[in-house]
Amino acid sequence: MTGAGRTSAEAGSRDASPAGASRVAIFGGSFNPPHVAHVLAVVYALTVAPIDEVLIVPVFQHPFAKELMSFDDRLAMCEAAMSWIPRTRISVVERDLGGDSLTLRTLTRLSQDHPDWRMRLLVGADVLADLPKWHRFDKIAEIAPPIVLGRAGVTTDAAPVPVLPKVSSTEVREALGRGDYEAVRPLLPARVLAYIEEHGLYRKT
Repeated sequence: MTGAGRTSAEAGSRDASPAGASRVAIFGGSFNPPHVAHVLAVVYALTVAPIDEVLIVPVFQHPFAKELMSFDDRLAMCEAAMSWIPRTRISVVERDLGGDSLTLRTLTRLSQDHPDWRMRLLVGADVLADLPKWHRFDKIAEIAPPIVLGRAGVTTDAAPVPVLPKVSSTEVREALGRGDYEAVRPLLPARVLAYIEEHGLYRKT
């Protein structure tokens, strides 16, 4: 399943709240590309956290000006990686908002569109060091109190016990750039790697 060919009406339908679901974890990120730690984060959160579903939100444009693959490609890869997981959906809200993706703006839009939702923000412990750079994190935490998942290699005092493996997106992209698909095979969902190979993403040689 890919998102690149969908109409905006079809894409927007994925943001509709299913009946009875109100405790929603918002899992945002570049997903450039989505890797196994992202998949495990969703499954783990659904297993242990007090939530009904996870809404996966790929950023449209990185606020720190990081270079990303196209939104359509990252959306398609997110769907390949995680659309099979029950109680999980992929959102295009940040594409609809346009411009730099800011968590506060996204959460505000989602709370307006879904006033029945009680939102949580699902993050890995690796982002804890970046929180001071986030726009109005105090307000973000008020709207959607964070659920922080520990990650191997993150040893700050605020980090929970690791439950996620250490996977470097930068190292994954570097290996893909060399065409070294074997190096990333254990780190990427098989359908994501197949999409990358088919479309020649990240290749530099």
